[in-house]
Amino acid sequence: MKLYTRTGDDGTTGLFGGQRVLKDHPRVAAYGDIDELNAALGMANSALAQVDPAVRGRFAVILTQLQSRLFDIGADLATPGGSKHESKVMRINDAHVTEAERWIDEVDSGNAPMKTFVLPGGTELASRLHQARTICRRAERAMVHLQQSEPITPAALIYINRVADLLFAMARRANAEAGVPDVPWIPGRT
Repeated sequence: MKLYTRTGDDGTTGLFGGQRVLKDHPRVAAYGDIDELNAALGMANSALAQVDPAVRGRFAVILTQLQSRLFDIGADLATPGGSKHESKVMRINDAHVTEAERWIDEVDSGNAPMKTFVLPGGTELASRLHQARTICRRAERAMVHLQQSEPITPAALIYINRVADLLFAMARRANAEAGVPDVPWIPGRT
């Protein structure tokens, strides 16, 4: 199978189920942001070699599972309800949300309590996780925008909200494990 089909040369793309839409359609924008988040998680995963093996192993499991769920969400977003292939797509559900919440609790249990907002950064891994978090929030906004005109799976939106929180906790934990303290936000004073 060739990588290029030429079917999108007119600025359209096919959804799973056959419908063609413009490439700037809110549905395409939403799953495009999910795809970008997935790539950012791959970048974070590649930085795991720099951290303690115990943390590396657990973070690798979580990041890899997140990447798989993001493919599920991408397929979900590319498959509007009622399309002919709807039954072939796994939809995110409450069990996935609960799993993400367990990961947040597990990861954050190794972090010091927050007393201020913290600046994104620190180690390379933490910086990549913070960047993934901001992409995640953009994907969340795109999904909210889409749901103003078309239905989406409610649990998918909740899941993405939890993933952003998880990535924040993981960034802080990556810094903590490396002995890099959080840098507090100091509001400007006039």
